[in-house]
Amino acid sequence: MTAAEAETYLHDHIPLSKAMNVRVDRLDEVGVKLTAPLAPNINHRGTVFGGSAAAVAMLAGWALVHAHLEGNPDVRLVIRRQQMDFDAPLDGDFEAICDDPGDEGWGPFDQALKKKGKGRVQLSVRLKRGDDEEAATFEGVYVAVAG
Repeated sequence: MTAAEAETYLHDHIPLSKAMNVRVDRLDEVGVKLTAPLAPNINHRGTVFGGSAAAVAMLAGWALVHAHLEGNPDVRLVIRRQQMDFDAPLDGDFEAICDDPGDEGWGPFDQALKKKGKGRVQLSVRLKRGDDEEAATFEGVYVAVAG
């Protein structure tokens, strides 16, 4: 799956991603990077609304798992748990980076999905400001369910 294909999928199937003007800048063996502008995600203080930041972070992890599951259309993907920590305001365009968990994360996920029909993977996402300063972190547990 390419970054462009992932972006089209998000916009077509998760309309909030389009309204937030989320872009998939990178999707490769290293992970995924989403970007979003301040304007459609702004709050009353002139910074990114916390819900928008959380949504973009959640979408970054979701996009990575969705791409990993490519070719397995009978699997539903949901988020089971998430936690967000904010360390600095996002006062402009921002990005969400989710690193690929490698065999350490995908191995147990794939095995459980194959044997039990349900696999879980925990992913971390970093939100960065335009000056490349890390402003927030997100931890999410994503679950794929066969059937």
